[in-house]
Amino acid sequence: MSRRRRPLALLLVALFVGMPLLEIYVLVQVGQVIGAWWTILLLVLDSVLGTLLIRHEGGRAWRALREALESGRMPARELADGALILVGGTLMLAPGFVTDAFGVLLILPVTRPLFRGLLTTLVSRRVLGNGPGNATRPGRGPEGPVVRGEVVDE
Repeated sequence: MSRRRRPLALLLVALFVGMPLLEIYVLVQVGQVIGAWWTILLLVLDSVLGTLLIRHEGGRAWRALREALESGRMPARELADGALILVGGTLMLAPGFVTDAFGVLLILPVTRPLFRGLLTTLVSRRVLGNGPGNATRPGRGPEGPVVRGEVVDE
């Protein structure tokens, strides 16, 4: 695994191990305060609310995407909104209060521009690279040992 991908792998492991542990901790704490049945009811209501938000905001994003395409302009904002709504909706449907909070932040039109900017920055860095001399520039191979030699045309 390259040095560049190692931090991403560690982040993913931390998320896949840390998030469930955090969700369990929060569920237990909420359950102790309001009771197990109320906690379960709240989780079900969160999922229903998430479904309604996804339908409403997803429909708005789809209409905006169609309008952008019909007017002949690049739908970058609409595509980013669609991706954020999809991720937010998935988080809302996952059981747990922490993922629900992140999901709501991604779905709501008030907070979505913050995450849209972050998503745009991440995608542009990934596609365009970080600047001059970047190893991720198209056409440049993976870094490694250089073997000197001559090309012989026959």
